[in-house]
Amino acid sequence: MFKPLIDWYLAALDAYGYPLVALLMALESTIVPIPSELVVPPAAHLAATTGKMTLTGVVIAGTLGAWLGATLMYWAARMLGRPLVLKYGRWFTITPDKVANAEAWSSRFGPFGVFASRLLPVIRHLIGIPAGIVRLNFVWYSVATLVGSAVWNAVLCWVGIKAGQDAALMAGDLHRILVWMVGALVVLGALYWVLVHRYMREPSTN
Repeated sequence: MFKPLIDWYLAALDAYGYPLVALLMALESTIVPIPSELVVPPAAHLAATTGKMTLTGVVIAGTLGAWLGATLMYWAARMLGRPLVLKYGRWFTITPDKVANAEAWSSRFGPFGVFASRLLPVIRHLIGIPAGIVRLNFVWYSVATLVGSAVWNAVLCWVGIKAGQDAALMAGDLHRILVWMVGALVVLGALYWVLVHRYMREPSTN
């Protein structure tokens, strides 16, 4: 079922390599719904099995791409301001509650919040908006984004290598794919609950 998609992406990676990884990760760090969990692991698998890319190169390309996308979100929010983000954000599922909660997160945790957000689903795509609105120092924002993205991409590379060792998975076996997906969702859900759900909502209810 998934084998044609896997084969197509691996062929595209074989042809375009690092620039494709960087482009997809840049889009992933904006409001475009491209999961990094589907971008980096196949690239890591290709790097480990063919040698046409290196794992270090995949991490660097993914990290720089994530920073570019996150920078675009930061400056767009900083220049447009909160009113325009609230007015037009609804078109991209960015509700006022999401913005308010993310602002509270950004104000409370600062650069560490940006770093932690790079390891979490949903908020990873949005953190540039409140950071830009509250005018978080761009240098610290960039450092936190780069470090957090590098850590996350390294984790995804490890997952890609482990998954790539599963022959049935790489052949498109639906059962194996679902096992990996469910496992990833459990881990990410736990991280989201601990670092976001318990703290992001707290300031908005005071």
